[in-house]
Amino acid sequence: MKFSGLRVLKEGLTGNKGWAPHWRDPEPKSEYDVVIVGGGGHGLSTAYYLARHHGITNVAVLEKGYIGSGNIGRNTTIVRANYYLPGNSEFYSHSLKLWEGLEAELNYNVMHSQRGIINLFHSDGQRDAFVRRGNAMRAQGDDSELLDREGVRSYLPYLDFENTRFPIYGGLLHPRGGSARHDAVAWGYARGADQRGVDLVQNCEVTGFDIEGGVVKGVQTTRGAVKAKKVAIVTAGRSGQVAALAGMRLPIESHVLQAFVTEGLKPCIDHVISFGMGHFYISQSDKGGLVFGGDLDFYASYAQRGNLPMAEHVMEAGMTLMPMIGKAKVLRSWGGIMDMTPDGSPIIDKTDTEGLFLDCGWCYGGFKAVPASGYALAHLMATGAPHETARGFRLDRFRDGRGLMDEEGTGAQHNLH
Repeated sequence: MKFSGLRVLKEGLTGNKGWAPHWRDPEPKSEYDVVIVGGGGHGLSTAYYLARHHGITNVAVLEKGYIGSGNIGRNTTIVRANYYLPGNSEFYSHSLKLWEGLEAELNYNVMHSQRGIINLFHSDGQRDAFVRRGNAMRAQGDDSELLDREGVRSYLPYLDFENTRFPIYGGLLHPRGGSARHDAVAWGYARGADQRGVDLVQNCEVTGFDIEGGVVKGVQTTRGAVKAKKVAIVTAGRSGQVAALAGMRLPIESHVLQAFVTEGLKPCIDHVISFGMGHFYISQSDKGGLVFGGDLDFYASYAQRGNLPMAEHVMEAGMTLMPMIGKAKVLRSWGGIMDMTPDGSPIIDKTDTEGLFLDCGWCYGGFKAVPASGYALAHLMATGAPHETARGFRLDRFRDGRGLMDEEGTGAQHNLH
């Protein structure tokens, strides 16, 4: 089934009775060439690119809940390529290029909106840091523009420019950055993978790994044993738990990141905005709700909801930056389980077990990496060699200390990234 304007018009005139399910709901087969544990954005994109670029279609994605029920269904949808360090910058630049062609690639409306991201700065030191970052972005081939105070005012006149505690000095504009509809990204990749023969198996929790002589042979699930030549663990904040089933201890802590949505409003915020002095970022969704969030709850947890002090901190930061937000009613909040690494950068690598692969450690930046993460992991699984944009995401960098990518310069403390 292919989407087109003509098809939408036809279905609208005939009661929308011709739409079929976007993907099948198959029973798991006894054996596959590749099994991907985790049916979120990264797992689905990996399956799609394995089939699309490498012709590997005997693939199963095993999801313990329903497709897209994890972090891909509960995030603040920001897409950007404003990284500073080599190793990260080229990867996220590659991801942004994939985002820009994603709707045509998938024949699916993921509502990718390049509305621009403005990161505010509030001191001379922050300005200098943002100048360096902007230059690094341009050197990588991406776009950036340094705005002074009046430049920010021309884009965002509703901010509190009279705040004496946190004066707005200016901002760094990333015009190609923006947002996308998170669940539509999962649905688009799921539909594309299914059309190429991938089995998306829902309500199928992996309970163990079959490993013989250092070689993975398959997985045990709540719906029976499944044999596989290769297995990938792509389970975000649950990566440590799932890897433990294979006898591994990962350098990862799981922390909760809260997000909040207001009632639907008429268009009022045209960009993605981040506050430089209180951890707060905000954009407006396609349904009109203001989507905003802040920092991690600073204790490790597997709960998908956060604590009240951090919720209060986020609200305070929002009111400090834009007092008008006080007129909006918060409709709901939720928490996503973030897989935090010691240096704040991800892992896409083989493991010591032959045939077992790992994709995790995305901290709170996994959504913008969905296309490139799947692209790189599919390349690694199909060819045995890392993709050129993901060579730095080795697991052993935490063992020997070589090639660490501490983007924020906060040291080896998981919850500070």
